[in-house]
Amino acid sequence: MASQGIIGSIAAATRASSKPDTRATVQIGLLGGLIGGVVIWIYEAIVWVGVQHLMPLAGIPRNATGLVFGKAVQDQLGGIAYFVGTGIHFVFALGWGVTFALAWPWFARRGYEATLVAMAFAVVLWIVMHVAIVLVSDNHPNYLDPAVIIGGFMSHFFYAVPLALYVKRRSAQG
Repeated sequence: MASQGIIGSIAAATRASSKPDTRATVQIGLLGGLIGGVVIWIYEAIVWVGVQHLMPLAGIPRNATGLVFGKAVQDQLGGIAYFVGTGIHFVFALGWGVTFALAWPWFARRGYEATLVAMAFAVVLWIVMHVAIVLVSDNHPNYLDPAVIIGGFMSHFFYAVPLALYVKRRSAQG
């Protein structure tokens, strides 16, 4: 009888330890989202600012303010637009990071590579985020322009791939 109790306890402990710890998963997602949020801004600084000259470097943090609330609100906020835009950017970067971290175990169990999942995730993110922007604001680039679409997908790849690789690595470490 006692041995069945011990075996049952070991089996229960094994089942419990094989379940992902939600708190740890959320923490991994938050840090992965932060990493992706920083990397996408580095990409935008190099490509959008340095190569394509689409905006000044200072325009990156306030860009989200204009996309969400419109250019007029962005201009009225002045310097506060930098903080609002940074907040918007990182709230979404962190939220999508947690979303990816929570979804990753499903893909990992089926043998998908993190980079492949990240590339699909990046496309979905760009579409979802920009449909939302179209719904809340009339201040956005032409999202039907192939250059805008390709540029948007590229920047979101630079968010999602570091996020996915970080989540994969940290999730595997237990």
